[in-house]
Amino acid sequence: MKKIKIIYWIFTGLMAAGLGVGAIFNAIGTPESVTYITNLGYPAYIVPFLGVAKILGIIAILIPGYPRLKEWAYAGLVFDLVGATYSHIMQGYPAAAWAPMFLFLAVVFGSYICHHKLRRLKAQAEDKDWKASPEESFSY
Repeated sequence: MKKIKIIYWIFTGLMAAGLGVGAIFNAIGTPESVTYITNLGYPAYIVPFLGVAKILGIIAILIPGYPRLKEWAYAGLVFDLVGATYSHIMQGYPAAAWAPMFLFLAVVFGSYICHHKLRRLKAQAEDKDWKASPEESFSY
């Protein structure tokens, strides 16, 4: 379980850093991020919304508990990355501009898979502890 936890935090840290930096620039509406998004065909007013949504998604993934909220956060980040990749392709950008998105998708999926492995291992450990506790076992 310790190995999976370390791998989870590596993936999750990379995800938070990689997506978080761009999200901060989007949330404060830097001219570069607005120009970048408007070149993809989106209106400028969507830039701060996307930035704040990504920041909230990253926070939801980083805080303990709230498993359903984490599921939505992971889904939102995947939708964002897939949508960005699709937008780049449709605007005719070369593969060098959109291919790195697959690296970010791999990091998000790695974090997601490790998150579920940790939840499963924790549930199994709790189940084993419950079954093994002497006060819970009765003999007739």
